[in-house]
Amino acid sequence: MSGLLDALAVTAVAGLVIARQLRASRIDTDRRWWVLPVVLGVVALREPGLIDAHHHTIAVLLLTAELVVGLVTGAGWAWTTRIWAEADGAVWSRGTRASIAVWAVGIALRAGLYGVGAVLGVRQDSSGLLLALAATLLVRSGVLAWRVQARRPAGAPGAAYRDAVARPARKEPA
Repeated sequence: MSGLLDALAVTAVAGLVIARQLRASRIDTDRRWWVLPVVLGVVALREPGLIDAHHHTIAVLLLTAELVVGLVTGAGWAWTTRIWAEADGAVWSRGTRASIAVWAVGIALRAGLYGVGAVLGVRQDSSGLLLALAATLLVRSGVLAWRVQARRPAGAPGAAYRDAVARPARKEPA
């Protein structure tokens, strides 16, 4: 993929994910929540130029920092997501204002890392950003799935993760 297509893909995935987190959605941890992050990671790793050959050490440090920011953003996003269980055992989630703040800080840190790389003359490809987005989504989904397991009553049927379903009849707890 070209750099422009990578940037458009990252923007589209991030926009979709952020928009979906702001509305209540049913969660099912039985489905393969890890597939999208793994696909994004594979696409990112297939691209040549992930590491600038002329600035190898600095490029690796910047990529590592990008991945750490992605992992922390994913964990923060998962822990700031409100989850609740209905009487029928269905578990719901919804992002909060704190979730939006986590995203904003993560984006600002990524922009800062990009700026540092640009000042140092490191060629940065969008595949690094795509890899960090994959890490963010993987950690967020994993932590959220773990949190949901603790909320779901034993023997309750799973709800469909991210299905377009109606909002719960009852208001979510504060």
